[in-house]
Amino acid sequence: QVQLEESGGGSVQAGGSLTLSCAASTSTYYMGWFRQAPGQEREGVASFYTPMSKTYYSDSVKGRFTISLDNADNTLTLYLRMDSLKPEDTAMYYCAATRSLLGTTRILDKTVYDYWGRGTQVTVSS
Repeated sequence: QVQLEESGGGSVQAGGSLTLSCAASTSTYYMGWFRQAPGQEREGVASFYTPMSKTYYSDSVKGRFTISLDNADNTLTLYLRMDSLKPEDTAMYYCAATRSLLGTTRILDKTVYDYWGRGTQVTVSS
């Protein structure tokens, strides 16, 4: 079992920045961030392949968001640094993890992630 707990959400004006954190009980092959806006499907934002520290991003956030993983003092934390935020980034953001090895076409596919946090809300005003 993998426990995940997000923090760091909040309200920010367009163009601003936020950093989300996800405390994880253990590492898995892929650890990622997903988001869900009201009335919309949950979508993959970014993922981190831990064995090679390789990162993947959706086209909508590429160049603005940065995913990273820190393992200091035996505390595992997944971060999502979000810059140049837009109103369309408003959503509940979820941390997720999977023990599976994924093909590149499925890295941001929510259906292959087995463990989920409860989410943290991000609101971007114009």
